[in-house]
Amino acid sequence: MLVPMTRPPRRWDPLRPFDLFTTVVSTAAVLPVSTGAAAAYRTALLTVRPMVVGRRITVRLRTSDLALTVAEFDSRWDAGIFAVGHIGTVSVTANRVKWAGTALNSITAKLNNLHVRPSVPPMLAAAPVELTVEIPSDSLDELIRAAEPRVSSEIGEDAVARLRLSRFRSGIVEVDPHLHGNTLWLKPRGLTLGSTRVPVPGLAPAYPVRLPELPYGATLTSVEVGPGVVRVGATLPEWRFNLPRAVLDELINQLSVVGRPLDVIWPD
Repeated sequence: MLVPMTRPPRRWDPLRPFDLFTTVVSTAAVLPVSTGAAAAYRTALLTVRPMVVGRRITVRLRTSDLALTVAEFDSRWDAGIFAVGHIGTVSVTANRVKWAGTALNSITAKLNNLHVRPSVPPMLAAAPVELTVEIPSDSLDELIRAAEPRVSSEIGEDAVARLRLSRFRSGIVEVDPHLHGNTLWLKPRGLTLGSTRVPVPGLAPAYPVRLPELPYGATLTSVEVGPGVVRVGATLPEWRFNLPRAVLDELINQLSVVGRPLDVIWPD
């Protein structure tokens, strides 16, 4: 009696979707993106998410390092746009952020129109990128002191920003920040001398602070004060990242080790 031969079941490999994904990206420079490739992109994104969330990542920038822990990774995709190389909108939120020695509560990046460009090597690109950075009061004070040693700042749990000049230790000025172009306007709202608080008339002039240019062409869009924090919004016109096969292989090798911090060298 002949027993029909059956192929042994293939062992599940959590990184197998990456094999297809890297092949698709590596050939994107010379071949159109097919429906199968679109499925590969989607599968890769779904595979990346649990491997990235909770992972500690260090990005080696040209001037300093950016260390963070990924807290959220969400994507909105459509089969139609995948089929033409577009991934859609991807949002990433990270906490426990440290950049150039400054501790930040969180950074959120919303990558609009994320897509793969058919170039050599293939390139990930998004335009625009919306950024939101939450800075705790202590870190904001360090940044202000570094720029102007005579001024210290504090943001209370009442969501009020307060400034103090070193030569007037008993005097505190409450201010409302407003952003206009590349200038931050500080509008006085109250003055505290010792234990006495005096409201400032609404006609009091605001103090302009000229802000330096941000790297990569980013522009500030908003400044909002919250309990113990300040939230800063910015927009990056375009973000690009080359994806040669060697870079993909290195990222996949690091992701394949559970719990291992991810180390990324940012291209100039």
